[in-house]
Amino acid sequence: MEIRIYYEDTDCGGVVYYANYLKYFERARTQYLEERGLSVAGLMSEGTVFVVVHAEVDYRSSARYGDTLVIETVVSDVTAAAFTCLHVIRERESRRVIVEGSARLAATDGNGKVKRLDKAMLAALQSEARSA
Repeated sequence: MEIRIYYEDTDCGGVVYYANYLKYFERARTQYLEERGLSVAGLMSEGTVFVVVHAEVDYRSSARYGDTLVIETVVSDVTAAAFTCLHVIRERESRRVIVEGSARLAATDGNGKVKRLDKAMLAALQSEARSA
């Protein structure tokens, strides 16, 4: 997935504000799942809400106003009720790594109670998962 950096994404020095990378991870995860037939909105309407229970971000270099970033996302470490997404964000032209990180998501019933993933989703995630 690609993201173009606008002024609103940056701090007063024109560098992407550090917390925005977590938003970019979220967008990439949603697109990743939807491209595999796993609609986040559909899952929510059926009573499955994902919550981030752990996130890590390693900042490698700065992205700036006007850059276009490419986000690569893969799934790893799938369990009955959770999975981890690994993300690498690169600057599109140079392929320079900007950020690497991960997010662990748990399935809940919408009221904060952890629940098992349904069999179809679990199978889809497991077929996509790779070793970290």
